[in-house]
Amino acid sequence: MILTVTANAAVDKTLTVANLQLGRRHRAQQGLVMPGGKGINVARALRRLDEPVIATGLAGGRAGTQITDGLDSEGILNDFVRIAAESRTSTAVVDPTSGLQTEINEYGPEVTPDEVGALVDRVRYLAGAVSTVVFAGSLPRRMETSFYADVTREMNRRKVSTVIDTDGEPLRLALAAEPTLVFPNQREAEALVGNEFQTDEDFQHALSAIEAMGAHGVVITLKTGCYALLAAGKTKARMFRAWIPRIEAVSTVGSGDAFLAGFLSAHQAGQAADQCLKMGLACGAANTQTVGAGVFESREVPRFAAMVEVQEIAPTAARAS
Repeated sequence: MILTVTANAAVDKTLTVANLQLGRRHRAQQGLVMPGGKGINVARALRRLDEPVIATGLAGGRAGTQITDGLDSEGILNDFVRIAAESRTSTAVVDPTSGLQTEINEYGPEVTPDEVGALVDRVRYLAGAVSTVVFAGSLPRRMETSFYADVTREMNRRKVSTVIDTDGEPLRLALAAEPTLVFPNQREAEALVGNEFQTDEDFQHALSAIEAMGAHGVVITLKTGCYALLAAGKTKARMFRAWIPRIEAVSTVGSGDAFLAGFLSAHQAGQAADQCLKMGLACGAANTQTVGAGVFESREVPRFAAMVEVQEIAPTAARAS
């Protein structure tokens, strides 16, 4: 079983607005309201893949109730810590005519040390029944940026695999705790390494640099592919690049979360690294075909998987510096 932790859970609203123009009045053609936050999105995608999953995190106020009730209605097992402050609301506006999407994310509630302590206790308790814990998304206000690092160290002591999908200082600190896998996008990885990526060698050097910061595995996601450094057991880490042809998208919101869920589902099944990447990209692509983060038709995944190309990279150039 996989546990996902969403410290900054949200009520996600996705609106479809054709020909969006700032300063003008619009009427949304389509609206979707569902529980959100990266960890919840990953849990939703795992549920669609029939992968056993439980979601936890912090939820407060009416929005918090809407989050947990929504998860119940989707059949996603959940055990959230209730907090005093109101959980945030995030809004995504998708313009089908231009293919552009605009996201407006609230910062989230302020949390107390006692509430954070309760979440740590909840993660400790639930970790006894899982093989992997996914820590994903931003942190609420007044939560220490070392939170992911602290709980990752504890999971390591318990021999539970850890996956980190966040950015900024929480990601940098978490790397020092030696997580099993980190999952930054290109922008987040560039911020970690301190330079932009232009060439194949740039991505290879970035994989090695992030590994040197503490991660046992690294996947850097792009719009139509990824670069990865992955190890199986005690074998030496191998580098890969993977890509899928550009597909006309309805909405890309949550595609990275679906990618991570697909990767983890294949990994739980014992598949090889290249197959995990192929499954991840296929789920990410399937997610673009409908509105909603972590929402896709599982029967479409094999079709997209057949379009994915995975190539192993000789790591010499990346490790020469």
